[in-house]
Amino acid sequence: MSRPILVEVQLSSNTKQVRKPELLAPAGGFEQLRYALYFGADAVYLACDKFGLRQRAQNFSLADMPRAVQMAHDAGAKVYVTLNAYLHDEDLSDLPEYLAALAAAGVDAFIVSDLGVFALAREHAPQVDLHISTQASVSNVEAARMWHRLGAKRIVTAREMSLEEIAQLKAELPDVEVEVFVQGAMCMAISGRCLISDYLTGRSANQGNCMQPCRWSYHLEEQTRPGELFPIEEDERGTYIMNSKDLNMLAHLDELIAAGVDSIKIEGRVKKAFYVATVVNAYRQVLDGGDPVQWGSELERISHRPYSTGFFYGDAQQLFEDDIYVQLYDWVAEVVESRPIEATATENDLDFTQGMWQTIVYCRNRFYEGDTLELLSPHCEVTPVLVVGLEEVFPVVDVRDDEGLDNPELKDASASKQNERCFDSSERAVAIANTIPVEVANKAMGAYAFITPMPLHRYDILRAKRRDPSKKN
Repeated sequence: MSRPILVEVQLSSNTKQVRKPELLAPAGGFEQLRYALYFGADAVYLACDKFGLRQRAQNFSLADMPRAVQMAHDAGAKVYVTLNAYLHDEDLSDLPEYLAALAAAGVDAFIVSDLGVFALAREHAPQVDLHISTQASVSNVEAARMWHRLGAKRIVTAREMSLEEIAQLKAELPDVEVEVFVQGAMCMAISGRCLISDYLTGRSANQGNCMQPCRWSYHLEEQTRPGELFPIEEDERGTYIMNSKDLNMLAHLDELIAAGVDSIKIEGRVKKAFYVATVVNAYRQVLDGGDPVQWGSELERISHRPYSTGFFYGDAQQLFEDDIYVQLYDWVAEVVESRPIEATATENDLDFTQGMWQTIVYCRNRFYEGDTLELLSPHCEVTPVLVVGLEEVFPVVDVRDDEGLDNPELKDASASKQNERCFDSSERAVAIANTIPVEVANKAMGAYAFITPMPLHRYDILRAKRRDPSKKN
């Protein structure tokens, strides 16, 4: 079940009790799904390997869907599957069986834009709710009314709608759920109507293959002067005539709530888990009463371009300088578990580890003994963590099965596969056979341990600030 909670929003001079909107997060794969749920998403949207608009995302196979849905439902979250590509007749033959399989997996809604897909979903999966994608460009009350009459439960509004227009839509159609994008990349074209990628590369945005040529840099070249490049604007990197700023509405959630928005959506099904975790955590904290100024700084720690409020308060802003993404932090470690350190001090020899914890992590990016990392966790505010007593952990032994080091499956597997097998099952009793002190953790997905003054939780994130923003440490 999702978790609607009543909150109070100040509307003029009156205080009105309204429902907190659903926090909807992207899940481009199982890792992103896990972190979206861990950091507090009420629902996730994802795609299978067909009929969605993000073919560059990892996505899920049809066989994956029961497991993905179960993970979400176990966490009290809903699953919405994107089927928002615009299809041709030859694409439709597989769709009825596909819809039935998704319904059997227990998905909560389909996100669609094509009327043909909408009709087939009504016929072959009538128990599944239908949400109208932003690709359908619903930008007025009458369009929303039409979709609602056809059976749609929710409208994902066109990004071009203002906050005032969204409030008017909700006021006139109170039974229609309204979902809006609040964070992430903005398209420079009208939602669902850009043909630049198709024209330049043969890859259609409306069939999930957008190459984002609006974010390329362009110069003019005169035919008789090959190699002489003339920027359209004065910029040595080229011109950026189609670039939009990224969307960020974290500081305006109270206004979205007051407008009656039912669901706030984070863009990013091609984004990595670190991005998903950071953004979901920031929005969750503010929705639950946190300071938007404090948590807004979190959104500066992920890869992004300069932010704007999109079309909510007027025309969206163009990015005139350049399209360089800003990334100040890297995800360096994923917490596996923390174990209390047994006291070893004698009466005359106090051990500084007394009362401390051995924290085991997977290495995501390089970090060093003595580094001060930042802990990102849904259980606390962002907290500094000093790396002390860094050790490489190997090999890890499954003592429940007493397989030991002679197990060929463990012996021949990569470090990540060994760790996944030994750590990821809550049923396994895990023992560390050996550790070696090291100065640097630098084996991707290798297991490392260090001492922390408090226990950290499974799936907590440790990040490090880049010494040079242009490259990893």
